[in-house]
Amino acid sequence: MVVIDGIVMGPQHCAYDNCSNTLVNHRGGVFCDVHNQEFGARCHVHDCQNQKIDNTQACNEHQEMWHKYNLEHSSDYLNAENPPWNKNQERRVQQPHDESDTNITKKSHYFSASHYYCVETICAPCGAVIAWTKFVKSESTTNILKFLEDVFPDEELRPDYICIDKACKLLRTAVANGSWVDWFKSSCFVVDGYHYTNHRSDDYLCRKWCNPAPQDGSAPNLVYIAQDRNGERYHKRAFNTQACEQLNSWLGGFESIMKRMTPSNFNWFIHSMIFYHTQQVIKQQNSQNFSIISEDFEHDDGLL
Repeated sequence: MVVIDGIVMGPQHCAYDNCSNTLVNHRGGVFCDVHNQEFGARCHVHDCQNQKIDNTQACNEHQEMWHKYNLEHSSDYLNAENPPWNKNQERRVQQPHDESDTNITKKSHYFSASHYYCVETICAPCGAVIAWTKFVKSESTTNILKFLEDVFPDEELRPDYICIDKACKLLRTAVANGSWVDWFKSSCFVVDGYHYTNHRSDDYLCRKWCNPAPQDGSAPNLVYIAQDRNGERYHKRAFNTQACEQLNSWLGGFESIMKRMTPSNFNWFIHSMIFYHTQQVIKQQNSQNFSIISEDFEHDDGLL
């Protein structure tokens, strides 16, 4: 099994539509080298051909829009809207399962650089990170399928189960574009245990094919019978389906220092942190395995 999920964070890139090239100037710049040569001296309001006024990003006609943007992005305005003592303020917006993918609306201006939408990771249930990438615009099911195909190009290397919060949407997309013909031979898409409770109970496809813990014996590798302290038997999930959520919670603590990084620095930093995290997970797993082997050796009378 592998678990896949994303966290809404990423470096800046060119503000021009459908361009994700690196900024020519990371200190207040908004365009890459190509688009900066073409639009750098123009008013940054969409489709405006006028020249911008010095020390602003707009022409005389759009100065009011430029001043409004500066006001709404000033520190005083932002602190008034989200004071630091407001514990209920939202820092990262998570996309609900039953809602459509993030709507990509056309910008009205290019006053600020764009950001990559999210960092997507694939983890083993133990927490070790297998792969990661950045999504430019949205965590769409099409992008997720492409990511999975890039990481697991060979059928024999694909995991038996792929756990993701929008597994039923992923399954529908795979069926619609025909890629399910290949995935069906090797893998099943299942929803993680936390988000599954929020999925619609009348969604037959989700309940039938994406159930992370079926109790009818159809997926014995996902559920096993355990005993509590009182000796009562109960069904228990065999895998940790929250591995990516736990990783994202840790990575989110670095967001404030990463959002202004250049893409190359961002890539290096997040790759280093993920490598460090994986090393710690493997070290912890080896320590636990050594403890189990030591206990078995001490209690095995035949070996003493």
